[in-house]
Amino acid sequence: MKNIYLQINDRLLTGEPIVLAKVVRTRGSAPQKPGSTAIFGKDGLLEGTVGGGVVEWSIRKHAAAAIISGESGFFHFNLDNDITKTEEAICGGEISVLVDATPHQDIRVFSQLGDSLLNRVPGVLITRVTDLMDKGVAISRFWMNKETTPHLPVNVLEKLEPEVFRLISERELSGFAEFGSGDEGEEHKTSFFLQPFFPPDRLIIAGAGHIGKALAHLGSLLEFEITVIDDRPEFANNVNLPDADHVIVREIGKAVDELARGGQTYVVIATRGHKDDAAALRGCIGRDLAYTGMIGSRNKISAMRRSFLENGWATAEEWGRVHAPVGLSIGSKSVEEIAVSIA
Repeated sequence: MKNIYLQINDRLLTGEPIVLAKVVRTRGSAPQKPGSTAIFGKDGLLEGTVGGGVVEWSIRKHAAAAIISGESGFFHFNLDNDITKTEEAICGGEISVLVDATPHQDIRVFSQLGDSLLNRVPGVLITRVTDLMDKGVAISRFWMNKETTPHLPVNVLEKLEPEVFRLISERELSGFAEFGSGDEGEEHKTSFFLQPFFPPDRLIIAGAGHIGKALAHLGSLLEFEITVIDDRPEFANNVNLPDADHVIVREIGKAVDELARGGQTYVVIATRGHKDDAAALRGCIGRDLAYTGMIGSRNKISAMRRSFLENGWATAEEWGRVHAPVGLSIGSKSVEEIAVSIA
């Protein structure tokens, strides 16, 4: 899983000083959307982005100062500059970035987020920001999902819960919400920023050969959770498949049959032979999968279709949901090009 928040604790546990920057508001044409996040260290950007260009360069300087001072803050950028001002942004909008100098205070919350996604339970990261006027801002975080309720005032929870569960139910990967502002009975203004997180879509690759290996690499770059299955240990291993999250050495058909479930699961079948392809495909038919694809020549696909229909292993409608031959028609010839066409 490549979520930037899952990398925070790893960096914090090394004792490395880091600052977390997040886009929280935009207007008009801005280089990034609310929720876009970056990690900065003493030598600059480590992971992620808050927009690149002038904005990111400026935030890098603020982050360097925050590492030394330990003070968090809001930073606002007007991107409506004249095109003749070549040193400034001219996107035509506004962007506000929250720079957090104290992410180490929320190690427990980041761990909750990671554990929740590992168990494939979506949730919402709640960032509470209190304006301390001339002393910057105070930041605290909470994790909330159907199984976890944070320790917040009852009146705040009553207002947050509907928005939290709306974000989860709509499954909008780029969803982000600002929960009003209120004083919670205090003199300082407080804002809540809500960002949903979902378990990554799963890509199951049946076959650890050249195409499976190349596709695992591209799938990893596209932020899938990668599982590769093969019955040959000399191919199905972490050395051969460094980009795979899970490598399974088993009979391919049985393993696919057990794993190929769920609407966020994609399956690509690229084994070494027709028999294993057919066994893997039988484990996918009739499942509520996001995608099922199988590599092969048109003659092979035609023969396999006939076999599946004649043996009652698939209906015409079920076969019609199989992408075979797999991939877009881009004139691919090399292994890498084939993987690109599939990805």
